[in-house]
Amino acid sequence: MTAPSMKERQVCWGARDDYWKCLDENTDDASKCKKFRSIFESSCPQQWIKYFDKRRDYLKFKEKFEAGQFEPSERTATS
Repeated sequence: MTAPSMKERQVCWGARDDYWKCLDENTDDASKCKKFRSIFESSCPQQWIKYFDKRRDYLKFKEKFEAGQFEPSERTATS
């Protein structure tokens, strides 16, 4: 696999941003963003998709944690 060109990277990042925006507007309801997910998956290498998915999860966790909204699970809280 060759590295994506600058144009391909920009298309991928744009598709990712559109998908994430849809998720933000629909309170992370992926079923309402299937079209954007499909475009995202067809525009980016598979490894990038996995990375971006993990990155979004981390950023959402970090946002909640910094706002003091993070609730540890009962198992974590009691151990």
